[in-house]
Amino acid sequence: MATINATASVPVKSRLHCTQLGFGTWYWESLIQPKEKFGNCWQSLICSNQRQMRRTALCAVNKDAEKAFIKTVEVDRLIDTMRDSNPRELEQVVVENVLSLDTGFWIRLATRTDTCESEDDKKDYEELAACVMSIVDRLVHKTEEKIETSTDVLKAILNPVMDEHREISWPPRDPEVLKLMEKELSTREQEGHLDEGFLSEVNAQLRQAKEDGDKPGLQAMLQKVLQLYASKVLRKRSYAYKGGEVIPREKLLESIIEAPESSWNNLLIDGLTIGKGEIKPEDLYAAIKKRIERILIRTEGGSYEQRVLVEYLKGIQSRTEEIVQALQGGPTQ
Repeated sequence: MATINATASVPVKSRLHCTQLGFGTWYWESLIQPKEKFGNCWQSLICSNQRQMRRTALCAVNKDAEKAFIKTVEVDRLIDTMRDSNPRELEQVVVENVLSLDTGFWIRLATRTDTCESEDDKKDYEELAACVMSIVDRLVHKTEEKIETSTDVLKAILNPVMDEHREISWPPRDPEVLKLMEKELSTREQEGHLDEGFLSEVNAQLRQAKEDGDKPGLQAMLQKVLQLYASKVLRKRSYAYKGGEVIPREKLLESIIEAPESSWNNLLIDGLTIGKGEIKPEDLYAAIKKRIERILIRTEGGSYEQRVLVEYLKGIQSRTEEIVQALQGGPTQ
């Protein structure tokens, strides 16, 4: 036994070397087996650690995916709330959620816009994005702005057509002043001042002017303000193109909407079949009716905005009927 212990201290390099030293195969096995067992344990430990790391990574990925999903659901809920809101409610929603309007919000809104199947829905999203951006911009600059009343805004729009005595003459002596008035209206619209309060003020002033009956110039200019407002709002949405093709009746209607009222007669004569054009009066009436239906769906019932836009389109239809009657020599059907 002592011999074995002494000899066991000699380095053993191989099975043959072990035999030469006088030990049997059993001794070699006794030496190598613990190493193999340790190696197997080491491999098991490595595999266990790798599995744990994979589980940790998968768990992290799943948590990130879950957070992203929850965030998307929250953003979609906010977008849906905005879509269902009228202009006054929309502003309140934006104010309450302004910190949520981050890059992710705008990316999601753009994604929903791009995936719309309906052109009307796509235009709704585009208009919503523009409105939200306008409200956010006003909030950012609110501390630097002078808050003006609706009366102040109306006075600023009418200012270009006032004479030195602060009276309004109709028609204005200089046609350029109408362009200045339209420019001022556009500026106020971009600042978000042409809201329900403003339209209410214009209608109140117009009603008073009609009752007084002694200021025809003021009455005409207030009506002009409402026409310019309606034209600006309606031209934001175009239905003249579908699938890359022009829809003639919609194109004619939009050309009238974008033109000053003084040009309506010529546009109708040049565009309708009773004149020099190719559009039947019935087709133009159908386009006007469809546009009114869209307004009734997309604006708050009973709002001044709805009334002004519908009355403007009905004014185009009335003018069309007058032209048709004049050219045909009889009443329209």
